[in-house]
Amino acid sequence: MSTIIGAAILVLAGQAASQLAGRGFPDCINGPLKNNTVCDLSADPLDRATALINAFTLEEKLNNTGSTSPGVPRLGLPPYEWWQEALHGVASSPGVNFSDSGDFSYATSFPEPILMGAAFDDDLINAVATVVSTEARAFNNYQRAGLDFWTPNINPYKDPRWGRGLETPGEDPYHLSSYVHALIDGLQGGYDPKYKRIVATCKHFVAYDMESWNGNFRYQWDAHINSQDLVEYYMPPFQSCARDSNVGAFMCSYNALNGVPTCADPWLLGDVLREHWGWTDEQQWVTSDCDAVQNIFLPHGYNETREEAAAQALIAGTDVNCGTYYQNHLPAAYEQGLFDISVLDQALVRQYSSLVRLGYFDGLAVPYRNLTFADVNTPHAQQLAHQAAVEGITLLKNDGTLPMQITSNMTIALIGDWANATTQMQGNYFGIAPYLHSPYYAATQTGATVYLAGVPGGQGDPTTNSWLPVWDYAEKADVIIYVGGVDISVESEGMDRVNIDWTGTQLDIIGQLAMYGKPMVVMQMGNQLDSTPIVSNANISALIWGGYPGQDGGVALFDILQGIAAPAGRLPVTQYPADYITQIPMTDMSLRPNATSGSPGRTYQWYTGDAVFEYGYGLHYTNFSAEIGGSSPSSYGSSSNTSYSISDLMSGCKEKYLDRCAFQTFSVDVKNTGSVASDYVTLGFLAGQHGPSPYPIKRLVAYQRLHNIAAGQQQQAALNVTLGSLARVDDYGNTVLYPGDYALMIDTQPLSFVNFTLTGDEVMLDKWPQPPTPRFQETDYFVGGYGSTYGEKLLINGTI
Repeated sequence: MSTIIGAAILVLAGQAASQLAGRGFPDCINGPLKNNTVCDLSADPLDRATALINAFTLEEKLNNTGSTSPGVPRLGLPPYEWWQEALHGVASSPGVNFSDSGDFSYATSFPEPILMGAAFDDDLINAVATVVSTEARAFNNYQRAGLDFWTPNINPYKDPRWGRGLETPGEDPYHLSSYVHALIDGLQGGYDPKYKRIVATCKHFVAYDMESWNGNFRYQWDAHINSQDLVEYYMPPFQSCARDSNVGAFMCSYNALNGVPTCADPWLLGDVLREHWGWTDEQQWVTSDCDAVQNIFLPHGYNETREEAAAQALIAGTDVNCGTYYQNHLPAAYEQGLFDISVLDQALVRQYSSLVRLGYFDGLAVPYRNLTFADVNTPHAQQLAHQAAVEGITLLKNDGTLPMQITSNMTIALIGDWANATTQMQGNYFGIAPYLHSPYYAATQTGATVYLAGVPGGQGDPTTNSWLPVWDYAEKADVIIYVGGVDISVESEGMDRVNIDWTGTQLDIIGQLAMYGKPMVVMQMGNQLDSTPIVSNANISALIWGGYPGQDGGVALFDILQGIAAPAGRLPVTQYPADYITQIPMTDMSLRPNATSGSPGRTYQWYTGDAVFEYGYGLHYTNFSAEIGGSSPSSYGSSSNTSYSISDLMSGCKEKYLDRCAFQTFSVDVKNTGSVASDYVTLGFLAGQHGPSPYPIKRLVAYQRLHNIAAGQQQQAALNVTLGSLARVDDYGNTVLYPGDYALMIDTQPLSFVNFTLTGDEVMLDKWPQPPTPRFQETDYFVGGYGSTYGEKLLINGTI
């Protein structure tokens, strides 16, 4: 039987690739499914999906377990591709088909999430996500894309070497949780809509933040993390996705967690994701990262046979296999009795229930079916792409040279390998943009004479012969602008950075340019670098971080430069000194400083060294003051109280999940005391002595971006602080509200703060499901390089 099934699957899989070019929607009016319950718009999505799967043969069920599904031709069910990408715009991917010209030959290309994260503007993120999903629907209506998009990447970005850090909003778990809550609302068209606009996919679940460091490859990496760090840092964005935002899909990651590959872990995908977080109401589904099911067999070596690996993943809760491992090995696994047909049915029902909720079977009843190419890259989308870049761009140094008035009688020397950047500005996971306005393009729009020298090329090109025009341009110029840094040639999926300093070549040419004694601006592009030499050079007037700014990035940079827009971005990550990489290996997943290992700690919450620029840092063209005012009415007191009873706080809590209960809404009066209208990001940090020691230096618990505060005027921010924000995590992963001293601080300086105390007995807000005894990958073949923690042993309570 296995030979017959296998042959049938291979034939159908081969047909799928060719059929996808002509995919569409099922015909519920005249097609073979017209009398199946799946076409009954009044039926429950679960019943509809179940009826469809019941009509499949065993071969058809097995064949539709991969990301490229051939559908069921005899039922009129078209082929379907589950893999689409839309990290910061509809992106090139197996399921997205851009045309060569004309309609659907491009889509709006927003900045990378690392730059949008620097905006600290959840309303902006929601608006961007709404545009992305609207354009995705338009592509789908014309058979240019599916409806399931494998975005966002919501892993916290704790190590500056990680090659995919640009895909994330930053290092702070609260920030990521709030960002993704707004993003999913925009992508899916609400948290509980009748029809989802698209299905988003939170990835990579969990503890995935390394690509290839020192011979430790993501495909074989076994991340050792104690329960406290796991719940406190790595899990919150995913909890926000599943429990609080009702995301439609998850992606399990390549790595193992404490000895178990994530795609094969029933505790992670079942006990935590589905049961503890209640992610079951809509039969949501999990996909593997691409070929992560194969990785369970090798190099993880978790199962002894390929069939066992495939069955293990399916049973654990991985419903879709990106790749072909399910189709190739589930038939034999089924014959061997390694899984029950009900498990296979469950996976398929989850997938097609999701498609029902997208309106896949409902024809013109779905409101999004009227979207066309006219809804792609609209004037609103173009303005939003520009705004997203402007809001995230962060001013790090300014001696008063900026903002700069550029006139037609000025001459600019524009130097650096980003000076005429186009696709560089998109980073990775991008689609075809309608236009790419480079810094050079933007400079020429000012009317000034611009001398362009795109050198030094690449990362560390020492070919000084190519530098010769630079000195002539610098002599002629009134202003020198250097645009450089890093790009995806040194940081990308599959490739971690080996250092975090500027290349010697770039610092050499920057230093020589600074010697001309002219106004000089450095635009640091890509991800964070140790900018100490630039900050300390008095001849360099200003330093701007521009990230990966998307289709209108050059214009956004020059708008900031000229003061057409005022900078208000804040660093979403810590900028570490270059020697940080010698103090802690990427394989050390712990956060707290450790005298024994020499770790100075990770992220602004725990780092004990001197940061070049701290998390949340960002300058303005004006000055601000901030004062914490009153609070919203509550059942237990007002802002004048400095002491709160934990029992009183709990008595007023009516939420299903206690960590979501409100504590206070702190109003913050923010006044522009300077002369330039500007946005201001109100950051609320919590510090104090409460819960287990050591205590974090501080932690972000709320933020709000205020817009266009005029000179001399003030606006009010409302910082909503929950009981969960006050809580700490104990050694077992439980979230606990502790008595003790607390301080809410506004901004990094801080500009204002308020102290308060919680009294009484501690209360557990969330009891963490305890993991099984940790297992370890025993291998003498796939062994990681320097810094590998394979030799460490985890105690039963999850500590190292």
